[in-house]
Amino acid sequence: MGVRLSFSLLLLSSVLFNQVRGQEKLNLKQCIEYGLKSNPSFTISQNEKRIADAKAREALSGYLPNISFSGGVDDNLKVQEQIIPAGLFGDQDIRVAFTKQFNTTGSLQLEQAIFDRSLIVGLKANKLVNQQAELNLQKSKETIIYNISSAYYQIFTYQQQLELLNLNLDTYSKQLQIVALKVQKGVALQKDRDKVQVDYNNTLSQIRVAETNITLAENQLKYEMGFPMQEKLEIEKLDTESKEMPLDTANDFKPENITERSLDKVSADLLKIEEKRILAGYLPKLSGYARYGWNGFGDNLGQSFSTLSAFSSIGLKLTVPVFDGFKRNSQYKEAQLKYDNALQTNKLNEGKYRLEFENSVSKLFKAESNMENDRRNMELSRSIFSVTDLQYQKGVTDMKDWLDSQNSLKQAQNSYLSSLYSYYQSKVDLEKARGTLTKFFNSL
Repeated sequence: MGVRLSFSLLLLSSVLFNQVRGQEKLNLKQCIEYGLKSNPSFTISQNEKRIADAKAREALSGYLPNISFSGGVDDNLKVQEQIIPAGLFGDQDIRVAFTKQFNTTGSLQLEQAIFDRSLIVGLKANKLVNQQAELNLQKSKETIIYNISSAYYQIFTYQQQLELLNLNLDTYSKQLQIVALKVQKGVALQKDRDKVQVDYNNTLSQIRVAETNITLAENQLKYEMGFPMQEKLEIEKLDTESKEMPLDTANDFKPENITERSLDKVSADLLKIEEKRILAGYLPKLSGYARYGWNGFGDNLGQSFSTLSAFSSIGLKLTVPVFDGFKRNSQYKEAQLKYDNALQTNKLNEGKYRLEFENSVSKLFKAESNMENDRRNMELSRSIFSVTDLQYQKGVTDMKDWLDSQNSLKQAQNSYLSSLYSYYQSKVDLEKARGTLTKFFNSL
């Protein structure tokens, strides 16, 4: 009985813990941290880094000793004979077999490259390959930060929209009650109530759309985070008063901070090394070897093992390329052109990165200005509506003025929500353009 009670309490505690955990609201930094641990694309990039490490060891193996063993047993079902022509040892041809039915062989060989310029050049690429993998890992991290931030801000904007729509719905609901009383007293027309009812119904539809948009945005955020779709995810409310404007744009852009630019440079350097590796193929290759083995012959299998005799040898092997049908020459020209194209592409990208930064700065300044202006306009529209609402209740103004001021407020709210999301998105775009997404994440 005591064991069952303890188990029940443990199970209940676990359920309550999971419920509390499920209800916990995550801020942007927590969402990004989760994504960096759970997003499959980041795991793929980590695996690519491990693959690069393995390729580096693979390239190094070309200049390390290579040891191999080979052996075999032959059963010569019909032993081949050779002919000694007549006149050498007699008047008749003599048939001689230079082996027996069973032949056993085994050898152990060590090979060592002494000089191979193409291998030496290839080894220089190892550092660049590892650097490329590190940069791809950093790029994957930045992509996750960017995508999660965009989805997070989208959810927040839709939540803000839903709050404003619910306030509007409450306003229309109260107005419906007021107009209904006026209709009963004969001081208002039924069409006035119908107009409010239409706006009430439209707001209900907009709320349903906003709720759907929130669900879709939450699903997008879950996808970017690698978060289970079936679990509930809630985010913390942002402080819309907290803003961080870009630094002095004259000194703020540092191309070396942009991961894609660094990847461009590494890719070009790898093409240059490939060009040198192909050119090195024109040079001779020298390698050495040492071999130790055994031979055994017999009329039966056992005898072929009992008569094993050893042999050994050492030597050098020199390979000199003479003519390959212009294959290597064509490969070298292709490598030269690829490297030149990479350099030209990098020059184009330098301008593109600078353009993206300048545009992002302009968009952020404009987005902040629009947001502040739309915020003030929304507050002003709310103030005007409050006065109009009070005037309507006192009978100083009519329903048309009330509806016009309420519609003006809704338009101001929509403009503010649009500029609010544009501001946050522009902020993330600027962090991406100046290569500071990781710094942005660390500062959250």
